[in-house]
Amino acid sequence: MEETMATLKDVAKLANVDISTVSRALNNTSYVHPDTKAKILDAVKTLSYRPNIIAQSLKQGKRHTIGVVIPRLSFSVFADITQGIEETAHKRGYETLICNTNDNINTEKDCLNRLRNGFIDGLIIAGTGGNNRIIRDLVSSDIPVTQIVRKQDLRISSITVNYENCGYEAVKYLAGKGAKNIGLINGSMKLMPYKDRYMGYKRALEELELEETTAEIPNINVNSFEYGYNCALKLIDSNSSLDAIMVAADIQGIGAMRAILENGLSIPNQIKLISLTGHSIGSMLWPAMTAMEMPGFEIGSQAATMNIDEIENLSKKDLPKHLTFSSTLIERESC
Repeated sequence: MEETMATLKDVAKLANVDISTVSRALNNTSYVHPDTKAKILDAVKTLSYRPNIIAQSLKQGKRHTIGVVIPRLSFSVFADITQGIEETAHKRGYETLICNTNDNINTEKDCLNRLRNGFIDGLIIAGTGGNNRIIRDLVSSDIPVTQIVRKQDLRISSITVNYENCGYEAVKYLAGKGAKNIGLINGSMKLMPYKDRYMGYKRALEELELEETTAEIPNINVNSFEYGYNCALKLIDSNSSLDAIMVAADIQGIGAMRAILENGLSIPNQIKLISLTGHSIGSMLWPAMTAMEMPGFEIGSQAATMNIDEIENLSKKDLPKHLTFSSTLIERESC
């Protein structure tokens, strides 16, 4: 015999109250006498009643779901950021829908269109910058948007890191270790983190009166081992005096580490290596990778709080907030 699901009417009948009273008790929309509420909760438990979340969400105009659009999860700080988002959202009674775009503009566009046509109350995004019109459409449709890691639009709330200072401090640190030929493996200057890190790198070199050596390779995914490996080879080939490499992220650093060792060079005695976006994976390498670490979990947690506060009208939607975190130097064996 097929088991039937209990309904709100069944709960009301067992508790001997009106359906409206059950609804008010379960949704906390108005006062219900404690004794009556206790009877209703006992009936819910006895019947194993589960509310129809979708129907309830449509009726209330809230889905209690946040869309999260990020470039990638594996071997990146976005894993920590996403964990921070999910844990904080869960505490506030929200679920998350996560889309990985691999920094592909078309994939991101598809994700945004699916999310805005689905059940989301808010959006948290580390965008490519190529779909700002869709994002602005979401905002104009009263769907709160929070930018993370990359700030593409000043009119939309954001949580970022002081990337310029990160690049500047990394150069100063390496110079303090005796490095004089410091290479930078970077990404697209159209994206805020790469552009700002380069500006910090350049400013520090000018102060130290050192020459810059940078490497970028088109048509290879920036967030990959392959990119770090090939850029490191390019730096080594173009600068025989190279004694330090700065990578944008740990995943590039792993590739760079292989290129350095394959060329018969030692880390850190001949070439020092530092990541500008440290992740926990860096501490497990040999040698362990020195890094400027972003507070990923805190960024995610703050992004979820900011987004949900706006969803629930706890903050003014017409006043975007911009929060900037700092990176922390974690010294390990690679320097």
